[in-house]
Amino acid sequence: MIRTLATGLAFAALMGGAAFAETFEVKMLNKGSDGERMVFEPAFVQAAAGDTIKFIATDKGHNAETVEGMIPESAAGFQGKINEELEITLDTEGVYAVACKPHYAMGMVMTIAVGDVDAPEGFLEVRVPAKAKARFEDQLSNM
Repeated sequence: MIRTLATGLAFAALMGGAAFAETFEVKMLNKGSDGERMVFEPAFVQAAAGDTIKFIATDKGHNAETVEGMIPESAAGFQGKINEELEITLDTEGVYAVACKPHYAMGMVMTIAVGDVDAPEGFLEVRVPAKAKARFEDQLSNM
């Protein structure tokens, strides 16, 4: 009886955590609602560990991938394919920089903050295109 109760409680605890996880949808667009070209919308997501980010290929020619040197040290990067949706679950707290590889130089980037975190020291010291850097700076102001 006790074993059954303990197993049931453990299962409920595991399922309860999953029930509270959120899924954020991010559109990959040629033109955003504000008129900006080549954007992720939203460009900034504040998530919790265990939340899922779903990148939707709304317009053709885009992908989503992490920017090397701009994710938490212990996190694994990700790389989606052009014109395909990508769903990722982020378990490591920290700040993730995401870019569309074909439009990176045009500033098609976004920032995901997982947990109650600040941008790490030197986050913007990684070499990035000027337009992307300006957008990252704007996105980090949401933290």
